[in-house]
Amino acid sequence: MITCYLTYTIDPYKLVEFEQYAKLWIPLVNKFGGTHHGYFLPHEGANNIATALFSFDSLAAYEDYRKASATDDECKDAYEYALKTRCIVSYERSFMKPIFN
Repeated sequence: MITCYLTYTIDPYKLVEFEQYAKLWIPLVNKFGGTHHGYFLPHEGANNIATALFSFDSLAAYEDYRKASATDDECKDAYEYALKTRCIVSYERSFMKPIFN
């Protein structure tokens, strides 16, 4: 299993828009076989940092998701929403291997 850890720098004045963006993506990751663990919005501390975590069975499965999502109309709409609202300033993507009991 591989978990994608996304760190977003967001526009703190567009938190409502970013939350809408997050709500669009959660079912889309799940649609392509991933397990979305949620988005985490600023609460205390920095007001412009958000994170998201989602897992796939393998890095190959994640790559399949990336390819499929590039041509999926719902995914393209979600991406366009972020561009239109400019709620995301930048993001970084890392991959981690989760450990469970």
